Amino acid sequence: MSASKKTAWAVTTAALLPVLAAAPAHADDKEEQQPKPPAVMSTVGGSLLGRPGTQVQLGPGAPVLPKELSGRSWIVADAETGDILAAHNSHWRLPPASTLKMLFADTVLPKFPKTTTHTVTPEDLKDLGAGSSLVGVKEKQTYTAHDLWLGVFLRSGNDAVRVLSAMNGGIPQTVADMNDHAAELQALDTYAVSPDGYDAPRQVSSAYDLTLIARSGMQKADFREYCATARAAFPGEQKPGKKRESFEIQNTNRLLTGDFGVAPYQGIAGVKNGNTTHAGATFTGVAERNGKVLLVTVMNPSSKEQHAVYKETARLLDWGFAASGKVTPVGELVPPKSADTGTGGDSGAGPDGTAPAPGKNAPDTAGAQTVAQEKSGGVGIALGVAGGVLVLLAGAAFLVNRRWPLPELVRRRQSRDESVNP
Repeated sequence: MSASKKTAWAVTTAALLPVLAAAPAHADDKEEQQPKPPAVMSTVGGSLLGRPGTQVQLGPGAPVLPKELSGRSWIVADAETGDILAAHNSHWRLPPASTLKMLFADTVLPKFPKTTTHTVTPEDLKDLGAGSSLVGVKEKQTYTAHDLWLGVFLRSGNDAVRVLSAMNGGIPQTVADMNDHAAELQALDTYAVSPDGYDAPRQVSSAYDLTLIARSGMQKADFREYCATARAAFPGEQKPGKKRESFEIQNTNRLLTGDFGVAPYQGIAGVKNGNTTHAGATFTGVAERNGKVLLVTVMNPSSKEQHAVYKETARLLDWGFAASGKVTPVGELVPPKSADTGTGGDSGAGPDGTAPAPGKNAPDTAGAQTVAQEKSGGVGIALGVAGGVLVLLAGAAFLVNRRWPLPELVRRRQSRDESVNP
């Protein structure tokens, strides 16, 4: 090797050494590649929630948090009191995937009676994102709002979301309505760009906000019914001269229906899962045990464990039920802005058949209804949950049929300070 080549080789080697030294020991070590949460986050709900990392205040007899937790962000909250039992980067603004459909549903669902019909146009399904989850909505076919909501909640159908958005005045109008509603709920980490949660620039939410949104949705009997439905029939294509057939759809919430490696969670009653390339896996779940109702949200676990988002949610639910009454809350789920004004009260559905607004009581009679009573031209017949899962889903029936304790549920209790002291 010539002297010039030796010199060049030495220079190149010297230049590469810092790069090689800085490289992780294992290129496939995902932990090294995880982004860091912001040093300062929102303090809505309490000052501790603005801190990065895990926030929990264990009391005597309280179990320690599960070790197998890899979500970038998560939260465990009492759905009724609003107490946050534990949180991890709960205000980190992350892509929400299809969990954003909870905001879509909470915003749009009250606007249309179940029996409202709509005939799908090509424009309704225009520009569906590549790889979108679909329920099977077809152009030139007529569906009820009930059919479409089953498609949204059970199959996370972006096609059903698009049709309901068209019924609501179009995508821009629906997104604007969603962002207005998020602001009303004080879900200030949330910015919607696409109503179905499909990855879009600047579209974000947080574990805190998704939990807040789910809590608001659970005030609505129809929302509770749909998110607790395990299986249903969805109308197929109407062919000339033939009776319109239907096909079965199953909820993609694995804690509700079970799957290989995931057992249905005792007392589960919804709410919504999501998964995209950018967001990873996200999930918000609600479950009841011995009269206690918890909400858990997990966003983007890094674990390679199959169905990690469900398994980590189940672990946090188990911990929350065991820890209830044995921890000092680290924050709270705040009420909607309108609830802070002292407005609201005991009010049922309006004369147009819509559900009550957040902060108002739902009527006792607004529980789950069989879809046999929702026939509209022979479409949209919901099926019962398979017998073997009925016991596991006892919590779903409990939450669907119960009277949620509003307006107290969404009001800040006067005995508590406005924020949690650090």
